[in-house]
Amino acid sequence: MEKTLLSFGHGYSAQALARILLPQDWRVIGTTRAEDKAPRLMADGVEPRIWPGADMIPALDAATHVLISAAPGDEGDPVLATLKAEIAARAGQFEWVGYLSTTGVYGDHQGDWVDEATALTPSTKRGIARVAAEAAWADIPDLPLHIFRLAGIYGPGRGPFSKVRNGTARRIIKPGQVFSRTHVADIARVLAASIARPNPGAAYNVCDDDPAPPEDVIAYAAELLGVPVPEAEDFATADMTPMARSFYAESKKVRNDRIKDELGVALLYPDYRSGLKALLAHEIGA
Repeated sequence: MEKTLLSFGHGYSAQALARILLPQDWRVIGTTRAEDKAPRLMADGVEPRIWPGADMIPALDAATHVLISAAPGDEGDPVLATLKAEIAARAGQFEWVGYLSTTGVYGDHQGDWVDEATALTPSTKRGIARVAAEAAWADIPDLPLHIFRLAGIYGPGRGPFSKVRNGTARRIIKPGQVFSRTHVADIARVLAASIARPNPGAAYNVCDDDPAPPEDVIAYAAELLGVPVPEAEDFATADMTPMARSFYAESKKVRNDRIKDELGVALLYPDYRSGLKALLAHEIGA
């Protein structure tokens, strides 16, 4: 039987997974809200659906696997808001369903470690919405759901180099602040490994081995580029937008043992140094 992935919100991480699956003769159907993105998806071998708008029943009928990348909004999860009954009716048809969540569901741990067994205690609006969305998907009987809690994502087209080059990168110093992050290629590898080894009900943290202060990442990017390291700014007095400041509301280090022990994933980029080196090499070679 042909393997068909239906990808809701076929964005950055989902596209990286598609690049693994398509050479293995998968069919990939990806939704996008923007009509101007459809030609690029087609060029990549993905069948685009402009959604909301398109009739998704034929795609649901064809799907053996489902990936949800669309973020929750004010009305909750956008996929379930319109298609919950149709998805629930086909729960037994799907071999694997993946929901891309965030490590923000754990809330603030003042720099301590968290793992998949840590209580979900989000402190931001975004984190609270993600916890609700996780629960809504888990509430569908017999759905082979897998939850992936992603740390800060970077990769080709998403990295610190452009800001460092144009002088807009900032080294905001908040004592004790630490973030986990993950390269998009490693996200795709984790998803592919889970598809190969389904374990419905499982949740996985997807991050590298080296949680680090954000100012260290900016400094290393500047060193790689051979430009001056941006001056340090005190978080308490730095001029920041509310959105930018909110990213510093939580500090934690995220354990990733489960993706290694259960899924057998060997990270391509186990720390930000290896990831940034590869990213710069990609940019230079592009």
